[in-house]
Amino acid sequence: MGKVRSMRVAFIGLGIMGSRMAANLARDGFDLTVWNRTTSVAEQFVAEHPHVSVAASPKAAATEADVVFTMVVDGPQVEALLLGGDGAAAGAPPGTLFVDCSTIGVTAAVAIGGRLDAIGMRFLDAPVTGSKPAAQDGTLTFMVGGAEQDFERAKPALEAMGRLLVHVGPRGHGQLIKVINNAVAATNATTVGQALLVGRRAGADLDALLRVLGAGAASSGMLELKARPMIAHDYTPLFKLDHMLKDVRLCLDEAAAAGVPFEFAKETEGVLADASAMGYGNVDFAALIEALQAATETSL
Repeated sequence: MGKVRSMRVAFIGLGIMGSRMAANLARDGFDLTVWNRTTSVAEQFVAEHPHVSVAASPKAAATEADVVFTMVVDGPQVEALLLGGDGAAAGAPPGTLFVDCSTIGVTAAVAIGGRLDAIGMRFLDAPVTGSKPAAQDGTLTFMVGGAEQDFERAKPALEAMGRLLVHVGPRGHGQLIKVINNAVAATNATTVGQALLVGRRAGADLDALLRVLGAGAASSGMLELKARPMIAHDYTPLFKLDHMLKDVRLCLDEAAAAGVPFEFAKETEGVLADASAMGYGNVDFAALIEALQAATETSL
């Protein structure tokens, strides 16, 4: 083990993203305690990272923590894990900093932060982008909403997990920017899928199409990450389709509240919802191509 950090960190949620983020904290020498809903997952994590402790509950995980990270699915989970009867806030010392990296939307982040304020705690909403590979490599982008001093306090731990840390503004704005980002990404992926189907139906060489798209102004992260999995129908989950559907819907809520239509995201929401209804909710959102294929009666 390399350097030893004085900051004591609790990490709650060891899924596709959380397990890799926590692993980077462990490798960077933080005094780390973890908790996961499925106990065997936490025990396996500790077996692979022997200097890490496993807690019996979120409350126990936070008892001696300076900073508590959460990385779970949605707002109700974050609320329960932090503010429930056995939640982390019940065991945390006054002034503990809670950093939620989940994507839960603006309303939930502001409400949870307000309840933590009321009991003398601190809170940042710090969702991430970069998916599984960046979580693995410690190169995530963090968009962080909340007080500047709390951002500075969390920065050593964030730097162990991410390459780009952006303090985006007040509480809730991390969530705001994240859901807009994900709506754009999902819409881009939908466009890539539609382009592949046009190319297939018209008889284009798809390898040639991808080479040209990737070389110019049409290039994008979604083209690079999702086009070939769509063609291969390889939906190994990097980011689950139902999670992306949730995020796009959160963005549409914010667009409606702002009074600005986001029609392309609305179309993407429909494609994702169709794919979810077809049974693809728990695989990678590249599976949106299945809904596009069904709608056009065209197969890759």
